[in-house]
Amino acid sequence: MTEKKFTVEELLEKAYKPAKDAMVLHPFYEGKIQTIAKCAIRDFNDFAIWYTPGVAEPCKDIQKNPEMVYEHTNKWNTVAVVSDGTRVLGLGDIGPKAGLPVMEGKALLFKYLGGVDAVPLCLDTKDPDKIIEVVKLIQPSFGGINLEDIAKPKCFYILDTLRADPEVEIPVWHDDQQGTATIVTAGVINALKVVGKKMDEVLVSMIGAGAANIAVGRVMMAAGINPKNVMYCDRKGILGKHRSDLEANKDKDPYKWQVCLNTNAEGREGDMQACMKETDVCVAMSKSGPGVIKKEWVAAMATDAIMFPCANPIPEIWPWECKEAGARIVGTGRSDFENQVNNSLGFPGIFRGTLDVKAKTITDEMVIAAALEIAKTAEDKGLSEGYIVPNMDEWEVFPREAAAVALKAMEQGIARVKRTRQELWDRASKIIKESREITQLLMKENYIPMPPKDL
Repeated sequence: MTEKKFTVEELLEKAYKPAKDAMVLHPFYEGKIQTIAKCAIRDFNDFAIWYTPGVAEPCKDIQKNPEMVYEHTNKWNTVAVVSDGTRVLGLGDIGPKAGLPVMEGKALLFKYLGGVDAVPLCLDTKDPDKIIEVVKLIQPSFGGINLEDIAKPKCFYILDTLRADPEVEIPVWHDDQQGTATIVTAGVINALKVVGKKMDEVLVSMIGAGAANIAVGRVMMAAGINPKNVMYCDRKGILGKHRSDLEANKDKDPYKWQVCLNTNAEGREGDMQACMKETDVCVAMSKSGPGVIKKEWVAAMATDAIMFPCANPIPEIWPWECKEAGARIVGTGRSDFENQVNNSLGFPGIFRGTLDVKAKTITDEMVIAAALEIAKTAEDKGLSEGYIVPNMDEWEVFPREAAAVALKAMEQGIARVKRTRQELWDRASKIIKESREITQLLMKENYIPMPPKDL
């Protein structure tokens, strides 16, 4: 069967449709998540078990042994999605209230894809030390913290400070950094397999030097990309030891200056176009497009180029423009195009595995274990130019990730619980399947009404 060819107008209409539908369906549902009971309520006498007087006994048990909070409550499966709204998608500093729809969406993905109960917490402060204080104060109620859409460089400071603090007893993760790095690394691993190039030999351009791309580079380099072959470009040009402006600002943003010192061995200078020239792989996480990256810049890349324009909500350049310019493999962060290199494939499974062994933190090694498992899941199904990572509806990727992450946590000695690979797979599969089936059941019974027929 011949594949239908879409006109540019049809592709553009398809690309902008989710935004139009969102403006109808968000007020239609008045939000995307809710709290429902998970315990049996046979009659009103059961409230004497779930609340007073019966609840006093679990309370006393936890008082004697604080670790029993994981047995008596839902702490083991609950994550806080914490944001100050300063770096929301491609929208920038829109504030905590405007960021709430995104955090609700994150919580929805946590539940549906990973079976994780997530609570959005948008904070009315931009002070990184206050955010750190809030995270530490809410620890008793949560099994993990997902930092989200926080501007750099404070996002680095917040994450590093919390991960290093001995008083922080639960895993703290920044999805814009670690989650994005997971899926992009998986995509690069498999894309290079398709085009027949080696990780330690390819030249890589990184368009944008924000939290996401700096973390992506760090994880890709840990996974096998040669740091000497990586070049970053921000608004002022290619990063390197020649960037006296970044050296002068290194006390305020040490992370960016460290990139200057560790990458761009050839000492290349210039703008975005110069950064991309003759590179094998380009990962762009700069500002929402289209038109940020030009077709002719893609055309000047190496043969069999791999292009990941990942800005949200619109990529820096449309995927079909990349293909027209000669790129062999193209991935974006969007679900309406092939090769979705979106962190939604990472964080649900990673947290599922982390929570299932009650890990104390999430390390880069756990992130790489997840990336390798994502890549392997797609490879097992058969790689192609249009399929380098699994689709979100291939649910088995999430329990596979969960098992890989949990095993790595156990190997590193940071897991409170030990389970076999099969036990981890079975547990994660059950929790994730139940979450999906509950949603489908609520839709079937019309407790979740279907959208209007014209959408």
